[in-house]
Amino acid sequence: MASSSFSATATATISSSHRHQSLLVTKPFTHNSLLFKQPNKLTTTPSLRPLKLRASSSSVAPLDKTAAAAPPPLPDFDFNAYMLTKAALVNAALDQSIPLTRPLKIHEAMRYSLLAGGKRVRPVLCLAACEMVGGDQSLALPMACATEMVHTMSLIHDDLPCMDDDDLRRGLPTSHKKYGEDTAILAGDALLSLSFEHVAVRTPSTVSPDRVVRAIAELGSAVGSAGLVAGQIVDIASEGDVDVTLEDLEYIHIHKTARLLEAAVVCGAILGGADDGSVEKVRRYALRVGLLFQVVDDILDVTRSSEELGKTAGKDLASDKATYPKLLGLDGARRFAAELVGQACEELAGFDPVKAAPLYHFANYIATRQN
Repeated sequence: MASSSFSATATATISSSHRHQSLLVTKPFTHNSLLFKQPNKLTTTPSLRPLKLRASSSSVAPLDKTAAAAPPPLPDFDFNAYMLTKAALVNAALDQSIPLTRPLKIHEAMRYSLLAGGKRVRPVLCLAACEMVGGDQSLALPMACATEMVHTMSLIHDDLPCMDDDDLRRGLPTSHKKYGEDTAILAGDALLSLSFEHVAVRTPSTVSPDRVVRAIAELGSAVGSAGLVAGQIVDIASEGDVDVTLEDLEYIHIHKTARLLEAAVVCGAILGGADDGSVEKVRRYALRVGLLFQVVDDILDVTRSSEELGKTAGKDLASDKATYPKLLGLDGARRFAAELVGQACEELAGFDPVKAAPLYHFANYIATRQN
């Protein structure tokens, strides 16, 4: 990937009482996006309906544009081979994490969804971040597995009839279709509990307890009422609402999608020994890649078939959900995705380009994926 792919864009700063509830940038872009406005912020305790932005008393001084230089040319890097190797490592570890023991049905259901395939984006990003900051991948492998457990839990619950009511996931019947709603709910609950146990018990003793606790807290925050759950509840409240704004949509997806992906990257960096400055750089990278993931998901939902996606296509349109193509148009959503790629890659400029190569390529992979 040539360095020209990562042209300099606006420099971002994250600021809020919880570090992720507001994204402030110094340069406005071409659409009315929370990520690309002059400083505004969501209130820290937003009401579900409507979500409005309030002017912040804070201000962001203009930054020296010459400071955000484009990253150096990247070395040759076989991203496909990297993904296959890391995914195989993660899959083997996930397989070992849930033995088929009594009660058999719940462990079968957990394994059914956890081992059903998937791109393993979050765990591989976790390992890549750990290695980028100088750690060995073994330090972050339990956390990498934990992020996939949490992600799988969210998919099981999201597919339930009381939520998105979907019959297909990763090309297979959803958990509740195969095992029933009661078992699906319990399988998701068990995966969530196991994720934290797995990190606490399986992380190598060479990682300091302080870093393990920091990583566990990071993951917990990404899942709860300040993270994934917040995005999910606002998403539910927004269905069919014709007044949903771009700011509302970004709030939903920063919390519902980006926060868990952010946690995967940040936890990998923490467990790999990163200093605080490096942790915040990868946090900003991950937030943009996380939002990028959702923008592309929205685009694919209206441009690909169910067979190509491995899940039901057109669900958002059918349920009258707000999406980026709906609010920005298909071309506008694609331009927004390109902006996010550029901003994400800027955050990697200070790292060793050889060690950072997987993360550069990851951003492009998310932007160009077809399923």
